[in-house]
Amino acid sequence: MTGSGAPGVRLPHLRLDELLEELRARIDAARGTRDRVHGLLEAMLSVGRELDLEQVLRSIVEAAAVLVDAEYAALGVIGPDGTRLAAFHTVGVDAGTIARLGPYPEGHGILGELIRDPRPLRLAKLSEHPASYGLPPHHPPMDSFLGVPIRVREQVFGNLYLTEKRGGHAFDAEDESVLSTLATAAGVAIDNARLYEESRLRERWLRANAEITHLLMSGSERRDALALIADRAREITGSALAAVAVPLPATGALVVDVAVGVEAAAHRGLVLSPHDSLMGLAFATAAPVTSADVGEDERIAPEPVRFRGLGPAVAVPIGTGGGGVRGVVLLARETGRPVFADTETEMLQGFAAQAALAVELAERRADAERIAVLTDRDRIARDLHDLAIQRLFATGMTLQSAGRFIDHPEAAERVLRAVDDLDETIKIIRSTIFGLRSREGRTGAGLRAGVVRVTERAARTLGFAPGVRMEGLIDTDVPREVADHALAVLSEALANVARHARATRATVAVTAEDGRLTLTVADDGVGLPAGGRRGGLRNMAERADQLGGVFEALSPESGGTTLRWRVPLTPPPAR
Repeated sequence: MTGSGAPGVRLPHLRLDELLEELRARIDAARGTRDRVHGLLEAMLSVGRELDLEQVLRSIVEAAAVLVDAEYAALGVIGPDGTRLAAFHTVGVDAGTIARLGPYPEGHGILGELIRDPRPLRLAKLSEHPASYGLPPHHPPMDSFLGVPIRVREQVFGNLYLTEKRGGHAFDAEDESVLSTLATAAGVAIDNARLYEESRLRERWLRANAEITHLLMSGSERRDALALIADRAREITGSALAAVAVPLPATGALVVDVAVGVEAAAHRGLVLSPHDSLMGLAFATAAPVTSADVGEDERIAPEPVRFRGLGPAVAVPIGTGGGGVRGVVLLARETGRPVFADTETEMLQGFAAQAALAVELAERRADAERIAVLTDRDRIARDLHDLAIQRLFATGMTLQSAGRFIDHPEAAERVLRAVDDLDETIKIIRSTIFGLRSREGRTGAGLRAGVVRVTERAARTLGFAPGVRMEGLIDTDVPREVADHALAVLSEALANVARHARATRATVAVTAEDGRLTLTVADDGVGLPAGGRRGGLRNMAERADQLGGVFEALSPESGGTTLRWRVPLTPPPAR
């Protein structure tokens, strides 16, 4: 009896053990849930504390990997076009592996699936999804996958990608829920960081504008202000190159007055057409023009080569269509850097508009000073004409009439010489009056404008537009006589290229520095004739000799012809 009743006695004990195990499991689950909730709250606080956007993105990736116990985590930022990734932040992959893998993914395969359909995606086997392309060489093995979109103000900012849950398990619904909650908090943190970054950027632009205004109002030259505009714009936007071009009067072309950074020498002094350059398009339309890859942009003339190693670029007019565009600022980043976002372009445009106002105020002040000088010159000229010349003329008439009463021959001769001297003095004063009343700086009268006009005329016979570069104070330092000779030499040189060279490309360089003007015309044609110099080359040499300079006609090893005409800015006295 005792033996038959033993199982009935043990049954409640077994049932109690099962209940205890179930209770322990539920307690462990509750404890795990509590720990996970605490971890999620800590992650949300950690992410929300940051204000630097890059650090926020890094914190999000690290927190996501810890929360769902993933070996690898990444955050892909979607680019402005909404179809590919513009940035990629990873956790779990070492630097050596990243280097072997090459460029970061752009958003194809599974990564692109979340871009096209921004909803949570959970996979037990990554390779079994139809959109999977497989992993590239050197890539760590990955099976389980969990992806969640991050939204900022209802717009998809990017996606969180988690792979390889530790322990060989697959991601579950709880992992998805936790990650979605983190993504919501991440969107708020990203929005705060972006707003903070924008406010700091606006503050930097305002400081730069104040600096430019102070420089101009203190009497500095406009070129110094343009250089400061280029420096500050390049520094604030993190660009590799900054250039500022200004219009050439009466030509419709632009000349790059200032260039700083990568390939700056290739831009400085370059004359640009409004039809085959970003700066020209921005000037003609009075609106910003952007390029995702300035080195491959079909809107930009390939010659001369000046964008090596550069990618995203933007050209913004300085001023507005209503108030007149006073120039264009171009910024370019290195290849692989992010394109210029709309907010960046907007801030740059505001900065350029404020800079244009400062330039206009400085020009108005300079005009007022110039008018004051001209008014004073008119007064002096009027006084010289009305007082000095009339009195000298009257004195001369008196001496001339008095000479009839002088009997001594030598005394009469001296009086006549004095009258002649007075006549010469009157001529000198009249010449001075004419100089005081003349108005300098007529539109299109300088050497720069002349060079542009000559090359534009030559383009019709050449069949292509020559590249033009000008450096130095060409309109200020080059006398009219030297400028006239230079334009004649340039016209002859380009005519020779059109008639004899059979060239497909030509470049013109004009430089005024160290007291000399140098004009260089190079082409890729058939080279110099074997039978000696043509008459045109002799004329160029004679013009150089007349001004005390030298002329060289060279045939470089690379082919073509290079004509170099170099003369002093102060011609020698006539022989």
